[in-house]
Amino acid sequence: MKKDSADATEKEASAKLVPLHGIAQGRVGMPVAFERRELDLILRLYGRMVAANEWKDYAIDHLEDRAVFSVYRRASEVPLFQIVKDPKLARRQGAFSVVAAGGRILRRGHELARVLNVFDSRLKLVKA
Repeated sequence: MKKDSADATEKEASAKLVPLHGIAQGRVGMPVAFERRELDLILRLYGRMVAANEWKDYAIDHLEDRAVFSVYRRASEVPLFQIVKDPKLARRQGAFSVVAAGGRILRRGHELARVLNVFDSRLKLVKA
């Protein structure tokens, strides 16, 4: 009999229901962060721009409502560009955007790779 009661207690302990809304509520208050693949794309771009002597420094901010990758020419300046991940805008305009130093949004979209293409097509000065 002891064996049966031990098995019943063990079964009750292993069958534990967890409501899904409790898991979602557990994320409230946690900062938004870039995923590994997203950071890989951003850091590859950063490496190319450092090699081209365009960018010198960066900062990553994980805030409650968004994650921001800021790019600097010098550490003492305001950021030249900010790559922003805002999950609240994911269904509407896209979670990713590139913001210039003045606050102007250069590109916004659902896919980070397409948003980062804004740096590939840079305008060049042509002498007439």
